[in-house]
Amino acid sequence: MKTRIISAIVMLAIVVPVFIIGGDIFRILIVLLAMLGMKEYLDIKEEKKQLPIFMKLLSYLFIPLILLCISVDDKLVMNIDFRIITGLFLVILLPVVLYHKREIYSINDACYLFFGIMFLGIAMSLFNTYYFINKFLLLYLMLITTMTDSFALFTGMLIGRHKLLEVVSPKKTWEGLVGGAVFGTFIATAFYVTVVNQSANIVLVAAITLFLSIVGQFGDLFFSAIKRYFGKKDFSNLIPGHGGILDRLDSLIFLLLAFAFFLNIM
Repeated sequence: MKTRIISAIVMLAIVVPVFIIGGDIFRILIVLLAMLGMKEYLDIKEEKKQLPIFMKLLSYLFIPLILLCISVDDKLVMNIDFRIITGLFLVILLPVVLYHKREIYSINDACYLFFGIMFLGIAMSLFNTYYFINKFLLLYLMLITTMTDSFALFTGMLIGRHKLLEVVSPKKTWEGLVGGAVFGTFIATAFYVTVVNQSANIVLVAAITLFLSIVGQFGDLFFSAIKRYFGKKDFSNLIPGHGGILDRLDSLIFLLLAFAFFLNIM
């Protein structure tokens, strides 16, 4: 627990100043997080099968390209150079034929890489989008996942009896899910209507926040399923006591994606 607290303090000491300063420094932080997340995504794959070094290098190249080439306006209309997507298709899929050995590089490996690059690239680009629309909007989304995770843990420890999805995450319970959703919704909704938009419809905000809280928890389970498949407890040990970047951002990534449906009605 001591290690976990110290790591949390160090993370806050890095993230808070960057969040306040914003601008290019914030964009650089998001690119770095995306690159580290991609590394963890590739490393866990190699628990079962080594990937060609060239394909890993291409993956690292395309993550910042997608992040830097995607532009999203305040209505969430996304603009991306189609040549980036075309290039990604070619460099990920053609080597399936060029390597011509399934044990070296297969269509399954290509789909795994393509999904990871697009998933992380688009999700992480939303960090920038929401931040530059309104930095407190991003803080609201981060508050949902932080409060939901914290109170899900506390509730599960206190009264958790019924397992949520034991085969994926043995410690999670239905009581924890409900407790996390209720407290996460209450705290984040209060923040939204007092800081982000004081004229917002509180009932609408609460309903959307509840939905996002639940989506975030199932996003956590999705990443847990990946770890379980590859026989790992954490994606990495980059952050002592917390795991890796994807262990910290798992719920938030899904929540960022889900919020895209509600930005224009809140």
